[in-house]
Amino acid sequence: MIQFAWLLLAFPAAGALINLFFGRRLSKNAIGAIASGAVIGAFAVAVMLLVALLGLPAEERAVTVTLWQWITVGTLDIKAALLIDPLSVVMALVVTGVGGLIHVYAISYMHDDAMFQRFFVYLNFFIFSMLILVLSDSFAGMFVGWEGVGLASYLLIGFWFDRKDDLYGWYADAGKKAFIVNRIGDFGMLVAMMAIWAALGTLTFHDVFAQAEAGMLAAGTATLICLMLLLGATGKSAQIPLFVWLPDAMAGPTPVSALIHAATMVTAGIYMIARTQPLWHLAPDASTVAAWIGALTALMAASVALVQTDLKKVLAYSTVSQLGYMMLGVGVAAYGASIFHLLTHAVFKALLFLAAGSVMHGLHGETDMRKMGGLKAKMPATYWTFLAGTIALAGIPLTSGFLSKDGILLGALVHSPVLYVVGLFTALLTAIYAFRMFFLVFHGEPRDKKLIDHAHESPRLITWPLWILAGLSLVDSLLNLPFILTLEKFLEPALGAHEEPALTLELLALALSVVISLLGLAMAYGLYMRRDGWAQNLKKSLSFMQGPLENKWYFDEVYNTAVVNPLKAIGGWFTSFFDPRVIDGAVNGVAHGTSRLGEYARRLQNGYVPTYALSILVGVAAVVVYFLFI
Repeated sequence: MIQFAWLLLAFPAAGALINLFFGRRLSKNAIGAIASGAVIGAFAVAVMLLVALLGLPAEERAVTVTLWQWITVGTLDIKAALLIDPLSVVMALVVTGVGGLIHVYAISYMHDDAMFQRFFVYLNFFIFSMLILVLSDSFAGMFVGWEGVGLASYLLIGFWFDRKDDLYGWYADAGKKAFIVNRIGDFGMLVAMMAIWAALGTLTFHDVFAQAEAGMLAAGTATLICLMLLLGATGKSAQIPLFVWLPDAMAGPTPVSALIHAATMVTAGIYMIARTQPLWHLAPDASTVAAWIGALTALMAASVALVQTDLKKVLAYSTVSQLGYMMLGVGVAAYGASIFHLLTHAVFKALLFLAAGSVMHGLHGETDMRKMGGLKAKMPATYWTFLAGTIALAGIPLTSGFLSKDGILLGALVHSPVLYVVGLFTALLTAIYAFRMFFLVFHGEPRDKKLIDHAHESPRLITWPLWILAGLSLVDSLLNLPFILTLEKFLEPALGAHEEPALTLELLALALSVVISLLGLAMAYGLYMRRDGWAQNLKKSLSFMQGPLENKWYFDEVYNTAVVNPLKAIGGWFTSFFDPRVIDGAVNGVAHGTSRLGEYARRLQNGYVPTYALSILVGVAAVVVYFLFI
C-alpha cells in the first residue's frame, strides 16, 4: 500500500483540475462534491498508510517512495520522492481529515458566492501544496510545498479582493500583507538550504541527518542553519516579530480561516522544526531562541485576545498564542508533545472557527461580540459545539487541549522554570479569554435585541462537521494519555525517543495545569457573568493596560513607522522624482540628442555640390591634423 502514497497528491490535484476546467458546466453541489470527495479520498489513503505503518516494526517505519528524477545539476541530485513515516502520516491525516470536514462545511457556507468554483479550486490547490510540504523527503521538495501554501494563502485571504470595511480595509491588502511578510521567512529558508548544501552537499533529509549525526556539521554552521530555519518558521507559523499578517488574514472567508490559519498552513513551521530535529540537537542556542520566541509570542497574543471585540480576531490571536506554545515545545525538545498539540489544536480551533462561521451565518455576517449575547436558545447546535471547542482551548481537565498543552508545559518545566512560569500564566489568560468569548456570544441578555431576534440555527451541512469536530476535540486526548503516550511512542522513529521526566515532576505539572485552567474559568465567570465586585476592581486596576492591548502592543504602528512608511516614502520619491527625471530623463535625453544630431546631419544633405566639397575638405583636414599632431 505504501507504494501508492502518490494517490495522496493525486486526489486533490485531480479535484482542482476537474473543477478548474469543467466547473463552469457543473452545478455548485457537483463542484463541492468533487472538491470534498477529493480530500476525503486523500484522507482514506492516509488512513491506509497509517495501517500499513502500524504493520511494520518500529525501526522500519520510514519508507521513501521515489516518483521520478527531478533535478540533476552537477553533483546536485534531487528526486521527487515522498517520505512515509509516522510524522508525515500524522500530518497528512490532520490536513486531509480536518480539511475534508471544512470542505463539506464550505459547500453550504459559500453556496451563494459568485466565485464558488474558484474558491474550491483554491482550496484543493492548498491541500495539494500542504501535502507536498509534509510528505517530501528533501528540503527542496518541502520548499515547493512551502511556497505553494504561501500562494494559496494569498489567493484565499484576498479571495474577496473587491471588498473593503473598517476592520480590515481592502481585503486584497490583507492578502498582500500575508504574502510579503511570509517572503521574509522564505528568505531564511533559502539561506538555510544553501548553507546545508554548501556544508553537506545534499538536501535529502536522510542524508543530511545522517551526516549531521556523524559529526560532519560544525556547531556554528548548525546554529546558522537552525536560526535561518527559525526565521522561516517565524513567518509561516506567525511568531514574534512576523505574526502581524495572521490577524489580518481573517479577512478571508471563515472556512479559509479554519483550514489555513488554524489547522494546517500555520503549523508548517512547527512541522519543519520537528522534522529537522537532528540539526537542532547540534544547535542548543538556536533551540533556546526558539523556545523564548514561542513563550513570548504565546503570552503576547493571549493578552491581546483578552480585549478583542471581533469574534474572529479573538480566534486569530488565540491561534498565534497556541502556535507560540508549539514553538515553545519544539524549542525545549518536547517534539512529540508539540505535534500532539498541533493535532489537537487543529481539531478544536477548526471547530471554533467553523462555529464562529455558524454564528456569523445566523447573524447575517455580524462578528462584533458587543452586539451578541443570549444566542444559546437561538442556536443550540452551535452553542454546544462551541462549548466543546472552548473547553478544549481553555485546557479544562481531561480534554485534548489540557493534555497536549500540559505536555509542552512539562517539557518547559524540565528545561527552564522561567519558561514554565510564562507558559503557565499564558494558560491562565487562555482560559479567561476563551470563556469570555463564549459567555459574551451565547450567555447574558442580548445586547442588540433586533439582531438576536432574527438569529437562526445553521443548516445541517454546516452543523454536522461541527458535531464531528466537537466529538474529536473531546476524545482525541486518548491518543496520548499521560504515562502511556501512545502517539509520542508512535512518532519516535521520526522524532527520537521520548525521555520520561520524574514522576513527581509530571504529577506537579498536571496538578498546576488543573488549578490554572479551573481558576481561569472561575475568573471569566466572575468577570463576564456574575460581574462580582472583585472582578470590577480587577478591571479598574488593570485599566492602564487597555490601550496597549487594544492596539496589539503597537506592533503594526511600529512596523508602519519604521518600515512601511519609510519604504512608501522612498517608493514615492522614486516614482515622483527619480523615475521621471533621472530614468525617463536619461532615456528622453538620449533620444533628444540623437534627434538633434540627426537634424544637423540632415542639413548637410542639401544637394549642393559646394556644400559636399566643403565637407570633404573639412574631413581631409581633420584626418591630416589627426595623423600629424595626435
